[in-house]
Amino acid sequence: MGGRRTCAAGGHGVASGWAVELLLGCIVTAGASVQFLTGMGFALVAVPALVLVLGPGDGVGLANCASGAICLAGLAGGWRQVRLGAMLPLICAAACTVPAGTWVASRLPAPVLLSCMGGLVTVLVLFLISGGRVEALRGVPGALTAGAAGGFMNSSAGVGGPPISMYAVNAGWTVREFVPNAQFYGITVNAFSITAKGLPQVGGVLWELSAVGLAVGGVIGKILAARVPESGARRLVLLLALTGGVTTLAKGLWGL
Repeated sequence: MGGRRTCAAGGHGVASGWAVELLLGCIVTAGASVQFLTGMGFALVAVPALVLVLGPGDGVGLANCASGAICLAGLAGGWRQVRLGAMLPLICAAACTVPAGTWVASRLPAPVLLSCMGGLVTVLVLFLISGGRVEALRGVPGALTAGAAGGFMNSSAGVGGPPISMYAVNAGWTVREFVPNAQFYGITVNAFSITAKGLPQVGGVLWELSAVGLAVGGVIGKILAARVPESGARRLVLLLALTGGVTTLAKGLWGL
């Protein structure tokens, strides 16, 4: 991991250089495309790949930064639709569990962390595909549970969205209600995670490529949104996420 970090920052070495930089740019672009296409999915699609390229620490950290930026851009036109009263317990619970997620992630060996991340993404995607519901995720207790789970998962594995999606489904939110509130939650919980862990230790070139990837992905996602049916787009997101989760899980188990 140290070699990758040095290579990514300085542009030297076998495992990095232009190939890794190009790959990282493509990962961010793909994640941003599906996020703007469906309103969700950046973390599920991008985190497993970023973790494989940069390692668990920097991969999740960069995903937190990129996801927060995407949510901020998406909320620019819909901030008036945020239900602050409903979001307060979610955000407060997340703020309490982000430090715990950061602590756990910093102390697990890389293979164990990769296995946990890959397994977590795989299980969550399969649950979403099955259309499962959790009846307990209702009302204030449900919001506190979902927010706490989302905060822990976001800081440790970079995927804090699924518990909020499950809460919204059980609360009966429409897609129009869910999207701006999920973006608001994404901004705050990623800000909490970045504050707790600090910025990822990657070079300036990777920051620039990530910014370009977000911009290009946004354009691609908006173009595709007018042409791809929502149901097909969501199936694509879940398929990509499942592939990434299984790959990360396999790499982690191989390293144990």
